[in-house]
Amino acid sequence: MDFIKGRGAQHNTHNRFLQHQHQVVDDFLNYCATENEASDNNKTSYLEIYPKTILNKVESPDIGLAYSMNPYQGCEHGCIYCYARNTHEYWGYSAGLDFERKILYKSNAPELLEKKLRSRNWQPQTIMFSGNTDCYQPIENKLEITRKMLQVLLKLKHPVSMITKNALILRDLDILKEMTLMNLVNVSISITSLSEETRRVLEPRTATIKKRLETVEILAENGIPVNVMMAPIIPAINNHEILSLVKKVSELGASSVGYTVVRLNGAIGEIFTQWVKKAYPDRADKILHQIEDCHNGSLNDSRYGTRIKGEGKFAEQIATQFKLARKLYLRDKHLQSLDFTKFDKHQSNQTKLF
Repeated sequence: MDFIKGRGAQHNTHNRFLQHQHQVVDDFLNYCATENEASDNNKTSYLEIYPKTILNKVESPDIGLAYSMNPYQGCEHGCIYCYARNTHEYWGYSAGLDFERKILYKSNAPELLEKKLRSRNWQPQTIMFSGNTDCYQPIENKLEITRKMLQVLLKLKHPVSMITKNALILRDLDILKEMTLMNLVNVSISITSLSEETRRVLEPRTATIKKRLETVEILAENGIPVNVMMAPIIPAINNHEILSLVKKVSELGASSVGYTVVRLNGAIGEIFTQWVKKAYPDRADKILHQIEDCHNGSLNDSRYGTRIKGEGKFAEQIATQFKLARKLYLRDKHLQSLDFTKFDKHQSNQTKLF
């Protein structure tokens, strides 16, 4: 079977919100058509959208967050397992290739964030940046929406947690260092494997493993609290790397590690199943069956309390390995709580320059 290089998903699934399967055509694609450029290619297209809010209330008790914010919808990184794929259907697109190739961006996000934080009733609360798609995906290098949002947070002294797979976060080291002096930020770097070969298959357009490890080290050297997320653990693909990965990132200065067990909700089950049969034809059935073993016989699991870590013998083995890894390599280490007392919504509107 042909493999679409540089992409995770290998096809577009049907959008469950559309009554009939059809192609969604936006202004960008119409423009391409008038220029005699084929719209059905492997290029990434970008579309500006204009939301009225940027903070999203997090309802899940599994996450422990109050709000998340996402300057981008869709993600060019193309991670095959990404739970955020399903959200692309709300925009009329597929959770498959569309999720990676049609990126929506919110240029007004910094203004929306500042307006919300300055509002009369806002009290500082935990915000995750991002909680859905990566705030440092490739287009951020050009648009700098994430950087402008960080400037707002620094100006108002509002704490934030960040998670990314991209070394581009180091571009904003100046802001992060200043926020760290006031205990306003911590960063999670997602590292699913130490194998570059595995990374290329699972996460085709993310930063290399070498770059991500360097990012952990540089952040730690600059005093920025770093957590590493090994998320997700996928049976028969990366579960054997738990001890070695935790050992490595602890040596580079990580303060903590976390993990999730892969779950394939909604359209992701179909996307992942087709992908795994192409990427790992020799063990596809084994991988799928072991995922099912972690979720009561199903690829899908939406139950609070069990969906993140899984259940059953295989999930218990993963939990035991992480407990041992933390004991061996991260004893007495943890992320310090952020400081919510410095928040000042009355700071001058004059934007600080860097």
